[in-house]
Amino acid sequence: MRSQVTRLAGLFVPLALVAVAGCGRTAFKVEAVPAEHALEETTVIDEGGFFPAKIALIDVSGLISNSHKHTLLGEGENPVSVFVENLDKAAGDPAVKALVLRINSPGGGVTASDIMHSELLHFKERTHGKRPVVAMMMDVAASGGYYLACGADEIVALPTTVTGSIGVIMLTPDFSGTLNKIGAKVNAIKSGKMKDAGSPFRSMSFEERAFFQKLVNEYYDGFVKVVAAGRPKLEEAKIRELADGRVYTGRQALELGIVDKVGTLRDALVDVKQQIGAKHVRVVTYKRPGEEKENIYAQAPGAATQVNLFNIEIPESLMITEPQFLYLWAPGM
Repeated sequence: MRSQVTRLAGLFVPLALVAVAGCGRTAFKVEAVPAEHALEETTVIDEGGFFPAKIALIDVSGLISNSHKHTLLGEGENPVSVFVENLDKAAGDPAVKALVLRINSPGGGVTASDIMHSELLHFKERTHGKRPVVAMMMDVAASGGYYLACGADEIVALPTTVTGSIGVIMLTPDFSGTLNKIGAKVNAIKSGKMKDAGSPFRSMSFEERAFFQKLVNEYYDGFVKVVAAGRPKLEEAKIRELADGRVYTGRQALELGIVDKVGTLRDALVDVKQQIGAKHVRVVTYKRPGEEKENIYAQAPGAATQVNLFNIEIPESLMITEPQFLYLWAPGM
């Protein structure tokens, strides 16, 4: 009995210390975790009626990366994988008549953003274009978040949404000055002069900068083409004029034609309801067992970390030293 008490004390004492160290009221929820990890449907709005049409509400929250997110509690899920899983579940349900993407993201990796955009287009193909897709922008839907939104049939922004930031950025640190001060250096034995291009241990040469700029320009052209395909009323020359990396509010974005409407999430749902000609709808979302999503604004626990007053997740992938090509808006990074 004494050993059991000791083990229980070893479990709850650290939790108590965490609670004391925190601010305000802290509660801990202990519950059994189901072995089944597949997404399950939960209803967030039910208007009743006979056989109401389903609208699937899918979240894209935080930084877009094609790798597992890392949290205080360990390794999280891969955003790209979860997004595709949500799309597959919605596409496989004939009762789902429309899709609403709730985007709250500053963007992320070039490849991850492109994969998610391509998968959204694939969803529209496999459903034969008969299920409207509306992108609903929340706090931030910039750069890669906007890239993804361009795959929707309609884009709705809140008046206070921060969007735009159409462009590409490459991040590579330079620690050479610090190494010189402490008398340290790194020797690179390489097979070709460009093999260590972008190394953080030395300054970048003009040739390397020109090389990386060419790659950035290619990714930028791809971004512009995605916007042009999603915003057919905008000429490419106008898009390039707007696509200098700056952000816009929801109202400014409407005036410029990079979104279709300004309104709330409920306005977007009413609009979708009219598009599918339904009198009654049931809005559903998908969650893992143990997650709680009781209403249309609920997110999965630990969806984002507050940085620079915006919900931006900083995964381990941004802390490594190799060059990063990003469709990302991250002021102050």
